[in-house]
Amino acid sequence: MTSSQDSGGPWSDLDRPPLNATALRRALVVPDGLWTSLDVVTTTGSTNSDLAARADELPEGAVLVAEEQTSGRGRLDRTWTAPARSGLFLSVLLKPGVPVHRWGWLPLLTGVAAATGLAKAAGVDTSLKWPNDLLVSVAGEERKTGGILAERAGADAIVVGLGINVSLRADELPVPAAGSLLLAGAASTDRDTLLRAVLRSLAQHYGDWVRAEGDPAASGLQAAYTAGCATLGRRIRAELPGERMLEGDAVALDGDGRLVVATEGGGTEAVGAGDIVHLRT
Repeated sequence: MTSSQDSGGPWSDLDRPPLNATALRRALVVPDGLWTSLDVVTTTGSTNSDLAARADELPEGAVLVAEEQTSGRGRLDRTWTAPARSGLFLSVLLKPGVPVHRWGWLPLLTGVAAATGLAKAAGVDTSLKWPNDLLVSVAGEERKTGGILAERAGADAIVVGLGINVSLRADELPVPAAGSLLLAGAASTDRDTLLRAVLRSLAQHYGDWVRAEGDPAASGLQAAYTAGCATLGRRIRAELPGERMLEGDAVALDGDGRLVVATEGGGTEAVGAGDIVHLRT
């Protein structure tokens, strides 16, 4: 990976200045705070892979941000690509001292935190598609503008990656169903401001969750995700492991963060992993 300059240098797109690493560290790496280091690199393959490789030597709260990722990954081994400095591409190292069976809530927690931070800093209504997508409205159409990928890194650590399309223009979208904060009419696309808001929100929600020993109900996480989830109340199709399909109404989240689907026969099934397609309201 290539380190970024802390102060601005020449860049190819004046609408996309580099992040100010020095100012970000000053704002976010504070005594008694969650974030213990923050590094910005010009380009790397995957921030998740880079942090996971150093998980044993780094303390909890390490943040790695890339101006560009050449091998960014999403769920199901999908790739995530975007022009340099057009979004926020970051990973954080967490070592939660909570029961491991509750770690599955971390991608959902990150989604709640990101949506909350973006609503405050960008003025964009961001909703959540279970389990790990951030959605915005572009010309009345639901579009994916962000994704989350959580990966175990050893016995006691987990790396959570977050990618958010900030200033992508229509002709730069990787697929027609993608979106960006710019296309959603964001009041601000200043990435320094957005990153500070997202990381502060994540620290707050994570702290509440850890203090509740990972209990999603006691920490308020389950209620917050339910309130912001665009999947609930929808007719959905779940593409499950083993090429199995499940269609029904998404009615709830259970205590493990699984999506509860009401099926045609009158029963319910809890989905823990799979690709979800929103069919209709």
